[in-house]
This record gives sequence, C-alpha cells and structure tokens, in this order.
Amino acid sequence: MIRNDALDLLPVRHAVPELLTALAERGTAVLHAPPGTGKTTLVPLALAGFIGDGPRRRVLVAEPRRMAVRAAARRMAWLLGEEVGGAVGFSVRGERRVGPATRVEVVTTGLLLQRLQRDPELAGVDVVLLDECHERHLDADTALAFLVDVRAALRPELKLIAASATSDAEAWAELLTVVDGGGPAPIVRSEGEGHGYEVRFAAPPAGIRPAHGTWVDPALLRHVAATVRLALERHEGDVLCFLPGTGEIARTAGLLAGLDAEVLQLHGRAPAAVQDAVLRGTEPGGRRRVVLSTSVAESSLTVPGVRIVVDSGLAREPRMDHARGLGSLATVPVSVAAATQRSGRSMREAFGTVYRCWAEAEDGSRARFPSPEIRIADLTDFALRVACWGDPTAEGLALLDAPPAGAMAAARSVLAAVGAVDEDGRATERGGRLARLGLHPRLGRALLDGAAEVGVRRAAEVVALLSEEPPREYGDDLAAAWRSARRGVDGYGARWKAEARRLERSAGEAAAEPERGTGSGTGSGAGSRGEDAVAGLVTALAFPERVARAREQGGYLMVSGSGARLAEGSGLRSTPWLAVAVADRTARDATARVRLAAVVDEGTARWAADHLRATGEEVRWEDGDVVARSVDRLGAVELTVRPLGSGAEPALVREALLDGLRREGLGLLRWSRDALELRERLAFLYGEVGEPWPDVADGALVDRAGEWLEPELSRASRRADLGRIDAGAALRRLLPWATGEAGRLDELAPERIEVPSGSRIRVDYGGGRPVLSVKLQEMFGLAETPRVAGVPVLVHLLSPAGRPAAVTADLASFWREGYRAVRAELRGRYPRHPWPEDPSAAEPTRHTSARVRRER
Repeated sequence: MIRNDALDLLPVRHAVPELLTALAERGTAVLHAPPGTGKTTLVPLALAGFIGDGPRRRVLVAEPRRMAVRAAARRMAWLLGEEVGGAVGFSVRGERRVGPATRVEVVTTGLLLQRLQRDPELAGVDVVLLDECHERHLDADTALAFLVDVRAALRPELKLIAASATSDAEAWAELLTVVDGGGPAPIVRSEGEGHGYEVRFAAPPAGIRPAHGTWVDPALLRHVAATVRLALERHEGDVLCFLPGTGEIARTAGLLAGLDAEVLQLHGRAPAAVQDAVLRGTEPGGRRRVVLSTSVAESSLTVPGVRIVVDSGLAREPRMDHARGLGSLATVPVSVAAATQRSGRSMREAFGTVYRCWAEAEDGSRARFPSPEIRIADLTDFALRVACWGDPTAEGLALLDAPPAGAMAAARSVLAAVGAVDEDGRATERGGRLARLGLHPRLGRALLDGAAEVGVRRAAEVVALLSEEPPREYGDDLAAAWRSARRGVDGYGARWKAEARRLERSAGEAAAEPERGTGSGTGSGAGSRGEDAVAGLVTALAFPERVARAREQGGYLMVSGSGARLAEGSGLRSTPWLAVAVADRTARDATARVRLAAVVDEGTARWAADHLRATGEEVRWEDGDVVARSVDRLGAVELTVRPLGSGAEPALVREALLDGLRREGLGLLRWSRDALELRERLAFLYGEVGEPWPDVADGALVDRAGEWLEPELSRASRRADLGRIDAGAALRRLLPWATGEAGRLDELAPERIEVPSGSRIRVDYGGGRPVLSVKLQEMFGLAETPRVAGVPVLVHLLSPAGRPAAVTADLASFWREGYRAVRAELRGRYPRHPWPEDPSAAEPTRHTSARVRRER
C-alpha cells in the first residue's frame, strides 16, 4: 500500500507536474531540488507512473555510490509498501535485486556505463534519471555524455533528466541543448527545502595546521569531537558528523569513547550490517546515535533520527601524478555546494542544526563546487570507455569540462601498452574485452594475462585485492593480505570473496588473447608458483611502472622513476624486487610511501614491464664530465651497465658536451684576456647596434655552437677537450664577415682610445657601458667626451697615484663645475703634478710639472 502520508511531506511533489510536462514536450529536463526535498525517491516513482496518472514507464535511476543505490531503492520500496526486488529494484557490482515487475531500477553510474557500452539503446528503458550530477563524478559526466549521444542518434524518445541539488542547473541545461537543438533543456525547480536548519560556526582554536596529503591535524579532530559532545548536550536528535576519511573517523571515534550514545562509523567499506543499522535508525527507547561518516552520506541518503550535522569542513579528492603513474588523495576544504549538501542531512525529518568547524570569515573563500573529477583523476578507464564508444579524443562528447590533454595522453599510453587501443587510439578487440570486465584497464590486463599464467581463480583473487585495498591492519604484504582475506570473517573478507567469484566468472567468459599470456612469457614455470610469487606476478601485470628494485642506499626505485620506501618494520624490507600495488606521494614527500606490495623476482619483473624495457647507448653530462655507457634498463631501473669509452656515438657525445656548456657555462672553454675582452666588445655592439653583430650571451652562443665551436666541438670527447678550445679564435667566426661589417669592429668598439696626452688607454666594456680609466692630467684640453658607437664613454678620472678622483660622462661640464673641488682636494697631496686653474686650455701630460718644464 502506497504511503501517501509520507509522500505528501516531500516538497518536490509540487514540481512533478512541471517536470512531466517538460519531458513530454522536450524529452529532457534539469531538476534542481535542494537536499531533503525527495527528488531521489518521489520523482522516480512519479516517472514510473506509481504516483499520479502519468503513463507506466521503466525508469533507470543512476546514483554515484553503492550505498546510495541500496538506500534509495529501499526507501522507494517502503513508500510503495513493498520489498526491494518487486516494483523497485537495484543493481550494483556483484549484487542484483530486480524482478519481472520492476519498473524502477536504481544502479550505480559505473554500472550504467557498462550497460550503455553493451547495449547503447538501453532497450526497455523509458527514462534515465542521473542523480547528484553536481558532484561531478567522472562516471556521471561520462554517462550523461553517452546518453546525449544515444538520444541524438539512436533513441530520440528516451527521456533524460539531470538532477542536481545545487545551483549549477544552468550549466547542465546548456549541455543538454545538444539533444534537440531547441535551446537549453527546461529547468524545473523545487522550491521546498525540507524542514530548514540553522548554521552555527564553531571555529577551531588557533594554531591548527592545514591538512596536506591525507594528514589532518589531530587538534582539529579533538575540536570536532568536542563539538559533537557540545551538540549532543544542547540539542535533541542524532548527530551526523562528516570527516574526510576512514582514518579520521576511527580516531574521532576513539576521542568519543565513553560518550552516552552509540557511535557508528559509516564509509564505503563499512560492513553491510553497519550500513543497515545506520539507515534503520534508532530503535524506540534506544540510545542516541553519533554517525561518523565520509562524504558517502552527503547525498541520496536519509539517516533516520538525525537532527544535527557536525561538519569538519574537509573532504578528500583524488590526485594523479600521470608522469609517475601514482595516485594519491588530497585533503581539501569542502566546497560550498558540498557543505550545503551536508547541511541538508539535518532537516530531513525536522528542523535541524548544523555546526561548521571553521570560522565564518572563511566561508566566502571556499570553492563553489567540488573539483570536477575529470580534471584531477586518472583517465585511463575514461579513455578506454570513449575509445570503445568510438570517440577516442572525447572531442565530440557533451562534457562540461574537456579532459586535460596531458592526462589523456598518459591514459592512452597505458592503454596502448596493454593492447587496448591501436596507434590511432581506437579500441582493439582486446580493449573491448577489457572494458566489459567492469575493471580498471590495468586490473583487466592483470586478470586476463594473469589467468593464463597462474590460473583463473588465483588471478581473480589477487585482482579482487587490488580493486579494493585491504584494511591497513592486514599489513603491507599483499600475499599475506590475500591469506588474511581468505580467512577473514569481516566485512572486507565477505566483499572480497564475492568480487573474486565475479571476476572468476568474467575471466572465464572472456576469450583469451592469442599473442599474450601464452604460459611461457616468464620462462620460469609460473603455473607452479606459490602464493607470494602469484601475488607478485599479477600485481606486476597491473602496475608495471611500479615494479621496484632495492637501492644500495636504502629504499626502492620504481620503473616509473619514483623513489619508494617501506614502513619501518615491514617484512618486505629485505626483498630485492617488489611489485607495488598501493603507494602515494604527497607534495612534501621526496619518495612514495608503499602501502601494499608483493615480492617479485627479476624475471617476472622484466616480463611484466617488457614494454618499458630499452637497451642502448646513453651519453650524458654527469658530475662535471661526459659519461658514456651502454645500458639495459627497465624504465628508470638500470639492469646492466657497460662503459663505452671512446666507442660512443659522436652525435651523442657532442650533445652531452653542449649540455655541459648549458649547465656549467662557457667557462669550460679556454678564455684568454683578449678573448674575454672581445666578447665584451661584441656584447656592447649587440646591445647598442644590434644585427649584424652577434648575441654572445651563454644561451645564444650554445644555440649557435655549430657556427663558432666547430670543428673543435665535434672532435672533443670530454671536459678536458673543451678546455683546450681557444674561445677567442672561435668567437671571431661569428663576426659579420660576409657583410664587411667585421672590419669596422675597431672603429665601432675600439680596444683602446688615444687620449690628449698621446697615451692609448684600454676601454673596459665589461660593465655594459664602456669605461675609460685615465689620469686626470692626460685629459687636459679635451672638451668633448670620447664616444664609441655613438655612446659617450664613462670617464674614470684618476689621481696621479691611479686612484679614482672623479667619474663623468660629460668632460666639458666636469671642467666647469667639478674640477675645482678635485683640484682643491688633490693639489696639496700631489704638488709635483700640474693643477692648472683652466684645465680645458691646459696642455695634457703623463708626467710631473718638473719633467714637463725640462721637456720644453
């Protein structure tokens, strides 16, 4: 029996007629309904015709999380007075509860993608509702793009709704314009906001350090726990507390020990019994509850009894180092949209109270929406999906954000290495099989190729471990974790066993790839390997870039080039080779932290990462000289090294020498005083006159090495040979001989200038402006400052002892205004030298007054 009393309390019911009209007229719509209004539960029932007088339809509802799928299906079934599996069913990976009478099926967006790729027409489905689009999960973005294609090309009658709880509905409406070309899709808004809530800011104490990587300041967790206690004292109802991850949940639970309330830990890996207990609510007369949750409870879930939300203000986002093939999680401030979603959990059943554990002044600086996953995540799975869809670049897909070019290039490189795409990026037959497995392509490759080497069951069991990281208490040894999962009676063990069975069936159904997994690839009897070796082989197949060899100085070097380290006390520390399953590296870490790995032998490592193996000459500038050697390497790991001596390829040697010049500068050449002065003169002319005079800066000279350092450079083989090259003679090759301007070098930038005394004084061009350092008496009678290339020289007038007396670029002005003070200061100190009152009319001299008189 339909529970109309409960349905009538859902504010979204007032928007249903407008939504049905929009679908009838346009076939698409964007539904904007705030948290708690019932868009996830009432709307699908109305679309299916269970409520109102609309037509009977088969409705597919896609949710981003498995927990939300189950919860939404149970809630809708309850509203209809039925059990799940009747009119309302659900499907998640490894579990399907639908029947012949099912008209509303709730699925994960990942499962929807798999269905679209098996059956693009979605035969039998009338309406698809993509819920929580605002969360910007990659699967949801991709599914919507595919559905737009389906409506445009295959099934224009298919109805499509993008549902969002935040105010970005216009962006989705514009995206859906592609469907019918009739302008943006209609936006239907539900104005109700549940029972409402009040926000209270609970700023943490001063000195809280910002989160980085997955580290969160324990002081913040103590503040969150204290806020939970305060909220329980001040308000009625249960508490839902949002924390960034399972580690923070466990630590906060410890801080709440002794609390007169039941503390439940809710996250994606929580046992089904715990999830069910959270969603059932408090038994009559039972204790109050505190639910510590990750973002899984942000949307599509009603946690009965909750009247209070405590928000830590933090969330976890994926990060991907595409160059190293390493993923990690970053702890970031929660976005405004996500904070609104979290707050909405408090008002589902009554007026709520929200405690935000940050200062009110910080509220405006938070990002409006979460980072779109397509911008920050590993795109390998996405790249395979779009390749199988027929659009390898994704340029023709209706996406709010285009995938980053670098991330797509890295993804295609991985796919090409496992044989999933061809050189044009299009899916191969093997790529199609990998896509149908419902696994990341890396894990798909490990399953298919590993099955041929170690057997389907064992390969499936290891891949099941890799697809969901075991609990930390299982340790960092994958083989040991495998044994623990097999023995385990915990929630993880149950999920692992179910997934292993699913993968075993999938691998058995997939056709074997002829040229791969022949059973002789490792050449070491893989079929008879023990569990440790099996775990290593399958892990190496999944993550060949993470095969790592021990370093002499400690730690490991991965094939990708990243350093890695094991935890103190790890039983794997003495292992020569590892296949790393889980590792992360934060911005502050020089090396990656190994969370889970398996022992692997060198032969297996070479086989699994064979596409990364290269043998050849390596000639480079290292430690101040040319190093030439023949190297057999597995990515960054050097397997064998042999010095080449004089047999190195000359072109490689020349490039190494140029690299040395770039790094250490042209001081590696032999620079005489004349050579240095020539370079300074040329630099002056290039700056003042420009072409055809050459640029003689280090970078420019290295770039033109072929014009002025040959043939000496090509004859050189080491640092010492560079030191024998006469830089001055070589530099003259760059003079503009062809135009005849080279002959004007001494005219435009003379080495020396003759002064009135007859002396030829060297000009210093090293300071950017030419400088003439000359005794003051030698310049008597000269009214105009000497010039070079039209530029007045800077005259350093020296005392008879050669010490600076004055500096001027205008001799006439100096004689009139500055000379008198210099004369007064120095005449008494140097009485034997002439100090005429009018230097502009005096006779210049290099000598004393007495000698001048004698020479007369």
